[in-house]
Amino acid sequence: MNVLLRKGSQMLNAIKPSYSTNIWRAASIQPPRQPVTAPEKRLSLERKQPTFTERSQLKYARRLVVKLGSAVITREDNHGLALGRLASIVEQVAECHLEGREVMMVTSGAVAFGKQKLTQELLMSLSMRETLAPKDHSKAEEGFLLDPRAAAAVGQSGLMSLYDAMFAQYGVKIAQVLVTKPDFYNDETRNNLFCTLSELISLNIVPIINTNDAVSPPMFIVDDDLPAGSKKGIAIKDNDSLSAMLAAEVQADLLILMSDVDGIYNKPPWEDGAKLMHTYTTNDSRLIEFGKKSKVGTGGMDSKVKAATWALDRGVSVVICNGMQEKAIKTIIGGRKVGTFFTESTEGYTTPVEELAENARIGSRQLQSLSAEQRASAVNTLADLLVSREAFILEANAKDLVEAQRNGLAKPLLSRLSLNTGKLRNLSVGLKQIADSSHNNVGRVLRRTRLAENLDLTQVTVPIGVLLVIFESRPDSLPQVAALAIASANGLLLKGGKEASNSNKALMELVKEALATVGAEKSVSLVSTREEISDLLSMDDHIDLIIPRGSSDLVRSIQQQSLHIPVLGHAEGVCHVFIDKDADVKKALKIVRDAKCDYPAACNAMETLLIHEDLMSGDIFNNVCNMLKREGVKIYSGPKLNQQLTFGPPAAKSLKHEYGSLECCIEIVKDLDEAIDHIHTFGSGHTDVIVTENDSAAQHFLCSVDSACVFHNASSRFADGFRFGLGAEVGISTARIHARGPVGVEGLLTSKWILRGNDHTAADFAEGGRGVWLHESMPI
Repeated sequence: MNVLLRKGSQMLNAIKPSYSTNIWRAASIQPPRQPVTAPEKRLSLERKQPTFTERSQLKYARRLVVKLGSAVITREDNHGLALGRLASIVEQVAECHLEGREVMMVTSGAVAFGKQKLTQELLMSLSMRETLAPKDHSKAEEGFLLDPRAAAAVGQSGLMSLYDAMFAQYGVKIAQVLVTKPDFYNDETRNNLFCTLSELISLNIVPIINTNDAVSPPMFIVDDDLPAGSKKGIAIKDNDSLSAMLAAEVQADLLILMSDVDGIYNKPPWEDGAKLMHTYTTNDSRLIEFGKKSKVGTGGMDSKVKAATWALDRGVSVVICNGMQEKAIKTIIGGRKVGTFFTESTEGYTTPVEELAENARIGSRQLQSLSAEQRASAVNTLADLLVSREAFILEANAKDLVEAQRNGLAKPLLSRLSLNTGKLRNLSVGLKQIADSSHNNVGRVLRRTRLAENLDLTQVTVPIGVLLVIFESRPDSLPQVAALAIASANGLLLKGGKEASNSNKALMELVKEALATVGAEKSVSLVSTREEISDLLSMDDHIDLIIPRGSSDLVRSIQQQSLHIPVLGHAEGVCHVFIDKDADVKKALKIVRDAKCDYPAACNAMETLLIHEDLMSGDIFNNVCNMLKREGVKIYSGPKLNQQLTFGPPAAKSLKHEYGSLECCIEIVKDLDEAIDHIHTFGSGHTDVIVTENDSAAQHFLCSVDSACVFHNASSRFADGFRFGLGAEVGISTARIHARGPVGVEGLLTSKWILRGNDHTAADFAEGGRGVWLHESMPI
């Protein structure tokens, strides 16, 4: 057991930062506190700075107090415990303990457990008495059944036996600590209590604290006023205030209050307009309307907020969460957005992402209400700002490059991160193309049909709604995507990589400045909070489409995690160039060189070169290999090529690999059909090229290859929104529905149907009705 605890402590030390004072000051947090091992090390209840100011820091919490509300561990019938839920919580607490964290639990449940036993005993007793003297005893026994003190007395031992058995499965020792309200207001008992807790913690034992309701009145009927001369503290009325007091006294890093709701809402969650507050500061108290107390426990949301703010004021970070959520404790410690996180930190406070998404929804509707000329004007303004504010942008980008080099960012990513005068000017040109083409996008009539006399149906284009674009390294994506969103009247949330944070902030300033000219500056926002991407992907109420732009790992991860929001994009860019037997050698060399070497980090760069086997006897194979070697390209051989060469390039580990650098695979195929089969087997459906002078072969290739982009005698690098004349792209899609290939404004639009009638009803067209279907196509 001690070996396991030592290993757990080593694991926790491995994930925490150095406890250097300077490092902790730079992170705006204090180092985790050392375990309490003696009474003189107890924390006095004085105001001090909270330990953690953002969720990402919660993984460093060493000492935890977990409070289990009655509603969390009690069955719906209020008689007995929800054993499955309780077992999951025990498992999480045990895992935290074995990681080297120090955990205390404040638990309810004794009354519910006792009620279950008493009900069984009473039913047996009633059955016996009814046999001897048939009579309705239910009324006489009702008061006994509801007596919480008797239930607590019966249930306390059983509850602790249950906890002991559950924790024993993980080799974790527990100890019961029963307390009453007077224990906290008598200096001697108070000191003894915390000496006991300190000793239990030092012995690697999990203390389980419960109120001794068998010998004291239920806390909710005790007067709020503290006894005269008592030590100043929080008025203990329920387990929320009790756990807050304990957390402050033992210098806990984190207090988790587990309830039966998802967190703190601005009003009772069952009321219309109720919104979950993921972050709570003391300034938010005026925004909350409290509802009724829990139907099971003694405390309501108001008591939880009071307890949480009191503990926060004394240096304890607090999260109120739904204890019924799977793995809630571990998820909170992992920094995920679960429940309501209490913080006093207003420095660096950013608008909650839910509010940004709502603003984007409103902003989309504002953009729709503008004329096409106004939307084009905003995009043109942004294009001009990219040139006129060049120095401002490049200064911010230089900071990112310095930091990226210091952190050892890979060269392909450094290339994507870098901005220069040429890139900015090309961006500006592309944005002006978007502006020019935006005059006939939103509201364009696609179809008009006369269904019946005076009943006309029109299909028109409309924006999708709110887009979430997640991109890595490439800050030039930001103005491109913003311009496309403005032109298509979509609201937009942008989540960039931290390696480009300075560049992204600078570019977003220009986007906001351009949008302000048309009064829609909130329609596009940069998500600069530290939410995990998985949290953003769960916002299906706010976001309509996710577009990832980055590495194949990023895209694939987003596609796997997004369960309810559609994802537009491609996970891989395994692009092929096939040199046919009738290819022109000079054209082939030029196209292959450009496809691989022009920008090897791009998703449209060639990754596999296919060569017709008839060309192996000529000079073209050697010429291609020599050219690639001169360009610094590392070559790998496919299985068939590898068998033909005694000495040659090393074998490729996979024919489906996207190198993203100056590397590629060469393979031979016996004919055109085998080349097509190879592409279908190992390609990603992105972009594939044939180099040939045989028009018949070219046509067969173009018709047969099932990729988003298929080219004849042209480099794969042309698969790009700007080069296609779209101005820019939000990404390249290999999906088979909606947009495919480079996605410009058209791919960000959907449609709606507008019907104009004159007292028409469906019943008019039923059998025997006066309505007559026409279904006539009308000119657009």
